[in-house]
Amino acid sequence: MSRIEKVAIIGLDCAEPSLVFEKWLDDLPNLRRLTQAGLYGNLESCIPPITVPAWTCMAASKDPGTLGIYGFRNRKDNTYEGLRIATNLEVREPRIWDILGRAGKQSITVGVPQTFPIVRPPPGCQITSFLTPSVESEYTSPPQLKREIAEVVGEYMLDVKGFRTENKQWLLDQIYEMTDKRFKVCRHLLTTKPWDLFWMVEMGPDRIHHGFWQFMDKAHHRYKPGNPFENAIHDYYVYTDKLIGELLEVMDVETTAVWVVSDHGSKRMDGGFCFNDWLIREGLLVMKEPVSGKRKFNFADVDWSKTKVWGEGGYYGRCFINRAGREPRGTVPEREYESFRDELVAKIEALPDHEGQPMGSRAYKPEDIYDQVRNVAPDLVVIFGDLRWRSVGTVGNPDVYTFENDTGPDDANHAQQGMYILSHASLPTERRDVSLYDVAPTTLKMMGHPVPDDMRGTALV
Repeated sequence: MSRIEKVAIIGLDCAEPSLVFEKWLDDLPNLRRLTQAGLYGNLESCIPPITVPAWTCMAASKDPGTLGIYGFRNRKDNTYEGLRIATNLEVREPRIWDILGRAGKQSITVGVPQTFPIVRPPPGCQITSFLTPSVESEYTSPPQLKREIAEVVGEYMLDVKGFRTENKQWLLDQIYEMTDKRFKVCRHLLTTKPWDLFWMVEMGPDRIHHGFWQFMDKAHHRYKPGNPFENAIHDYYVYTDKLIGELLEVMDVETTAVWVVSDHGSKRMDGGFCFNDWLIREGLLVMKEPVSGKRKFNFADVDWSKTKVWGEGGYYGRCFINRAGREPRGTVPEREYESFRDELVAKIEALPDHEGQPMGSRAYKPEDIYDQVRNVAPDLVVIFGDLRWRSVGTVGNPDVYTFENDTGPDDANHAQQGMYILSHASLPTERRDVSLYDVAPTTLKMMGHPVPDDMRGTALV
């Protein structure tokens, strides 16, 4: 039996395991073939299950607290100065390509989030991700690779800009064009560059879920039978499966172990919970003037002398306490901090939905779910309604429940369970649920490299 010499990781952001394994596997011949020669199942994401930091958690086998990265945007300090984007500059832990690079191994990484700006590029080739401002930026290593990409696909697409739109046919066309170009570039690199580790991430599944879930899911509150986009997600999965097959054709599958992974799954979004409006109603967040009309939450509008808590929006909620001795105008005394935080947990977890039924929300203390808590963490990580409700940060909404997304049309939220397939002839065929933290140690072990003791996951082989 051939030993494993290379590992290829095909990342599909937001790919949903129930669609792949339960509904459509017979329509996905390449994924089905991979499941018949290895391990597959659910891939438990990090908390929170969002693109940043999930891919870095996977690549480093470290949790968000250890990374000190809690989402796309993070507080840079304890002032009231807002948030900053978590770029590659924020990543302090070595990722798998760094570890292998120090051992002389060559990597090809394409589209993995938090690789822009390029710093300390590993030996091999790197193309940055959707968080790159534009293709005018230095988005490749080596820099001359940019010209080579243009020769292969013309203008490379980092992302679908403006994917939250009502123009669904335009969006669908853009998603296909982006995916086609990314896979074409990957095939080119796989056949022209030396590599030991290949890792690509395609953002198309995420974009099509957010844009088209209502057209597919009969349980979605906006679903209309017989709509023209009813099969859009299914057909895109079938197309992506074909592209995966074309990638496999240019690999030596006898000596290459192949992963197909997603950083989290997807589920319908029932609505949004207006976190800051609720805190205002509870008397915990006080504005200088009464809020009239929906608008963006602005730190300058807050009366900090009377405010105890504020929240941030997104696919999950971040709850920050105005803590005395930490924030500049903190109001919650140090001695009351823990008891007040416990009160908040109880309040949040008791929240009903818009019909008065239990919402099923969870509020986590960072130190309870992370190995370490670095940088400026939220005081509570809040998951509203088992991720069927997103956290809405705007203020002045007519109700604390909303069915319009504050950042544009959006049909889906993320799910805690992503998917994985790990395929090679040397592996048993088994359905087994594992963690995204297991990807890096498993890959290192398959490649004959020692697994660092501080990785959170364990090797599956």
